[in-house]
Amino acid sequence: MRNSPQLFTTPPATLPDREDTAWSLSGGLIGFAAWMLALSFPFFVYGANTLFFFLYTWPFFLALLPVALVTGVALHSLLERRLLLSFIVTLSGVSAMFGALLLWLMN
Repeated sequence: MRNSPQLFTTPPATLPDREDTAWSLSGGLIGFAAWMLALSFPFFVYGANTLFFFLYTWPFFLALLPVALVTGVALHSLLERRLLLSFIVTLSGVSAMFGALLLWLMN
C-alpha cells in the first residue's frame, strides 16, 4: 500500500444556516386574538341581539379565521417580530375586514 496523501480531498460539508421560524406561532396567536376581539366587537355595539344575527351569518365570520391567522403571521414577520406593533396593526386590519363584512351583510 502506498503511503501518500489523498490528491482529491473534499471540504467538510457545512450545514446551511437554519432560519428561525419561531415568529409563526406568535403571529398566529396574535391573529387569533385579533379575530376574537373583532368577533366580540358587534356584541358591544348591538348587544345580545347579535346572537340572532350570527345564527345565519356565522360561516362568513368563521371563514375570516384563517385569513386573520395568516394576516397575523405575515404582519408579525414583516414588522420584524415587534409584538406590540404587530398586534396593533393586525387588530386594525382584522377589524377592518370584520367591519367590511358587517357592512356587506347588513346592506
